[in-house]
Amino acid sequence: MTINNRLNGRRIIVFGSATGIGAATVKRLAEEGARVCAADINIEGATKVAQEAGGETFAVHVDISDEASVQKATEEAVSRFGGLDGAHINAADLRVIMEDSDALSIDLSIFDRTIAVNLRGHLLCTRAVLPHLTKSGKGAIVYTSSGSAHGGEPVRPCYAMAKAGVNALMRHVAARWGKEGVTANVLAPGFTVTGEMKKQMEANAEEATKWAQHFMSRTPHTRLGESEDHAAVVALLLSDDGRWINGAIVDVNGGSLMRA
Repeated sequence: MTINNRLNGRRIIVFGSATGIGAATVKRLAEEGARVCAADINIEGATKVAQEAGGETFAVHVDISDEASVQKATEEAVSRFGGLDGAHINAADLRVIMEDSDALSIDLSIFDRTIAVNLRGHLLCTRAVLPHLTKSGKGAIVYTSSGSAHGGEPVRPCYAMAKAGVNALMRHVAARWGKEGVTANVLAPGFTVTGEMKKQMEANAEEATKWAQHFMSRTPHTRLGESEDHAAVVALLLSDDGRWINGAIVDVNGGSLMRA
């Protein structure tokens, strides 16, 4: 894979950057020349990612469910870079996803936490970065959503509702601020084998094989997705190559979900 320099000098903040798609995105953006702020509630993990990414990459702590924390992290990035050109809003609380059962039996505290981080938190991040992106003249936001917002499942209603809300938020931003030079798009990943998941698979090979076979049976492709697949799409959407893409949901799933 050839990495170009199309993001040279771009000032970008990634919310949710310590692991998985966010971590891969930080590294990809830095490789393409961007100046990157890696923001995460896991500051140790974000710091490690920033060190591995190199270049002008640094880490800040953020809790995207807390408005003051989001504003502080954004201000740190703006202070360091002198402005912002892009944001990848990727953070999510997946610790509660196994308790996200169904509409009748779900504990509403699980719903509240899911919405607080996976939807309200995305609005807080949007409110923090938009004033800076409009000043840039080439501002771009990429939200991480999910194919779950379009599919139907017997479980995980809270997660799906939050992701559908993220899609609606993206369309609003694209429609409202497009004339001011800001593009907004959604990355909708399919099943992705992250680095953390690979470690879990190594620890439980039999169960991992069952999961891999299950998702491969639903994917018309030769392999399952990896974090780097998504990072490449985020880099495109934050670059000049993606300037004519606005208000789009980009499915990156190997064909497991095909829709008009």
